[in-house]
Amino acid sequence: MTPVFVTLLVFACFALGYRFYARFVGERIFGDRDDVATPAHTHRDEVDYVPTDPHVLFGHHFTSIAGAAPIIGPCVAAYWGWLPAILWVVFGTLFMGAVHDFGALVISAREGGRSIGDIAAKVMGKRARILFLCFVAAVVWLVLAVFAMAIAGLFVSTPSSVLPIQSEIVLAVIVGWLVYRKGVSPLWPSVVALVVLYALVWVGTRVPIDLGALGVADPRTAWLIFLFAYSAVASLLPVWLLLQPRDFINSHQLVVGLVLLFVGLFVAHPEFDAPAVRVGADAPSVFPLLFVTIACGAISGFHGLVSSGTTSKQLDRLAHARTIGYGAMLGEGVLALAATLAAVAGIALVGACELPSHGAVADLGWATYYDTWSHAGANKAAAFVLGGGAFLEALGLPTDLARTVMAVLVISFAATTLDTATRIQRFIVAELGEAIALPVLKRPTVATAIAILPALALCFGETTDAAGQTTQVGWVLWPIFGASNQMLAALTLMVLALYFGAKKKPVLPLVIPMLLVTAVALMALLAKLEQFLAMGDDMLVAVTVVLLAMVVWMLTEGAMALRRRPGAEADEG
Repeated sequence: MTPVFVTLLVFACFALGYRFYARFVGERIFGDRDDVATPAHTHRDEVDYVPTDPHVLFGHHFTSIAGAAPIIGPCVAAYWGWLPAILWVVFGTLFMGAVHDFGALVISAREGGRSIGDIAAKVMGKRARILFLCFVAAVVWLVLAVFAMAIAGLFVSTPSSVLPIQSEIVLAVIVGWLVYRKGVSPLWPSVVALVVLYALVWVGTRVPIDLGALGVADPRTAWLIFLFAYSAVASLLPVWLLLQPRDFINSHQLVVGLVLLFVGLFVAHPEFDAPAVRVGADAPSVFPLLFVTIACGAISGFHGLVSSGTTSKQLDRLAHARTIGYGAMLGEGVLALAATLAAVAGIALVGACELPSHGAVADLGWATYYDTWSHAGANKAAAFVLGGGAFLEALGLPTDLARTVMAVLVISFAATTLDTATRIQRFIVAELGEAIALPVLKRPTVATAIAILPALALCFGETTDAAGQTTQVGWVLWPIFGASNQMLAALTLMVLALYFGAKKKPVLPLVIPMLLVTAVALMALLAKLEQFLAMGDDMLVAVTVVLLAMVVWMLTEGAMALRRRPGAEADEG
């Protein structure tokens, strides 16, 4: 079996899934063809609530969920071989992740644009709402910290990516102004902007922007401050001015990048350099760790926050939810597939390169890149940049340009997640302020400050990692994110099941994934707790225990809600 054959098989599965399964859950459970006025119209304010062309909104949603995680996760999980990763990407996406995202979008659109955490109050009670919002806030702070650190690191290590990434902000504002103030169709300005972006990628390889060479003493810190300042401003600007057009440009960039990757795969026609399943490796067990390592490429609780946090507020018609919710997750599955193939096949085409774990390598291969589990984690997305770059080289692109294109792709989507997460966190803080009767938290500037300051502290705070090295608190806490993110997805599915179950809908397609993901996430959190206890790291132990306690409490609230009379409103807690 070759990578090309596997690719065609996965494409066929995704097409059939959208044609049949998305239609089934949409019509039988979610009622996505009902004539319901969406919050973009009922709450229209031209800042957060804006009726949006479905193609533009698809681009915004797609790039918001398709951050760096569906690239990094598969690149690490390739340690276990190519078969487990691809199977989880396919079946997780079709029957869990896409249903989760689709349902979160529909339920929020039906409930006035409220977040999943806020809707939890309706089906479980006020206690669950506060717990859910606190759990979400903790996860999002960690996302903000780690993505900011990852982007800052890439700016330092790949200075050729700085010019195109920063220029895209200006291009997005111009596109937004043309579309919403001059009435220009969004397609052509965004296509022109994409062409300019790729031209700037080439310029960036010739004129890299290295802050260290320009005299900045600590370039990484400077980039971190810039990134959080940008995210704060972007989260407060009208969504049509920056986020929508920037994400529309990025959606074109992602489509072009994926097309080039897969065409390069077909041209190069490599064999798998990795075994189908790695056995006897000195690494954590494939179960349950694989299922939390590849989170966003299969199912991710963060996606439910995007669906119910920003996308639902821009949905013009409920009928668009299937394409945007289910369809965008299939697109993310394709991205996770591309990352996996780059790691298990494209990597064999790479010659000389630099690896975070090894330094200079004369001739790269899967066995070198994945020689140990710690090296696989340290290398993060390097397999995508190098292996994907090798696919582009098969189309005739120079090595430095091919790798810069891949690096810009990774940074673009990490940055998209960063500012979308900041906006979502602002909504979460405001909802929490409403839940605990603290109106000051509902002020946009106050909510934004609370959204970014704890994340900034995670970036600058230092502690000791498992190897005894000094590192940022955010990186040390990151291992908990995968399990917490999956647990958030399970809790979202629980809210969906209770909500639509009260409406007498067939909720088994929601309950089965919920139970599976809950089991996996709890096992992963308990495994992490055991590891942290053995390390003697009190901070990690305390954080994990608090998260576990919140999860158990929310599951208990869900069980209590299930025992109530079907259709009855939740008590007020």
